[in-house]
Amino acid sequence: MGKDSKILKSAEEFLQIFRRGEEFTKSLLKENERLRYRIAELEEALQQSSNEARIKNYEERIRVLEEELASLKERFKKVEEENKDFAHRYIEVEEENNNLANLYVASYQLHSTLDYDEVLKIVLEIIINLIGAERFCIMLIDDKTTELVPVASEGIELEEIPKIAVGEGIIGTVAKDGESFFSDDIVNTDGVDIYKPLVCIPLKIKEHVIGVIAIYSFLLQKKAFSNVDYELFNLLAGHAATAIFSSKLYTQSERKLSTIQGFLELLKEKPKK
Repeated sequence: MGKDSKILKSAEEFLQIFRRGEEFTKSLLKENERLRYRIAELEEALQQSSNEARIKNYEERIRVLEEELASLKERFKKVEEENKDFAHRYIEVEEENNNLANLYVASYQLHSTLDYDEVLKIVLEIIINLIGAERFCIMLIDDKTTELVPVASEGIELEEIPKIAVGEGIIGTVAKDGESFFSDDIVNTDGVDIYKPLVCIPLKIKEHVIGVIAIYSFLLQKKAFSNVDYELFNLLAGHAATAIFSSKLYTQSERKLSTIQGFLELLKEKPKK
């Protein structure tokens, strides 16, 4: 083999080695590209997985916060309702205290005199100012006839009020049973039906009924009676009954005493000669 042949053979071997290197390099580049693509896919998947985890975490936190907000709203609603209830009860208590204070003053006035006419006048003023009645009357039981006889009134002429037998109608039944009557419909009307009061309260001393207070209309329109109203009616009835009964007995005893004294004076007079 000549020298040129050896050179050609060496050149071919070199070229083959070069081609193998070139192919290996291409193979490496392709593998590198594949691996980079795979890495990119993995990074994207990892990022997507991380985002989903974050979104899920945020959704969970939002759900918890919404539940807490709903719970706070419910608690706020309950507290607000309790505050309204407390405010309403406070107004009722304040109103009741004022009425009881007024009733104390009124009862003091009632029991400060034994003059029958003055007591009736005070009772009328109390019913107007404390109860807020516009048209009403006071009727007492006549022990001889067992009839309810009108003795004082407001907004109604006393002469227009008839006598009512005990046990007759609403007023007579209240006088007989000693139980207060409160109409379901308390709307004021233009006319007055003496036999159909809106409210009828017995004047009682313990269990003994001496008369009634019949109310037919109020100064201010009432939609319903409150607990304070019922208490005031009962307290007023008791105090008014005691004051009226005491003053009536005192007036009768004063008259009897005056009659006896007059009779004694006549007996003491010396006969004229």
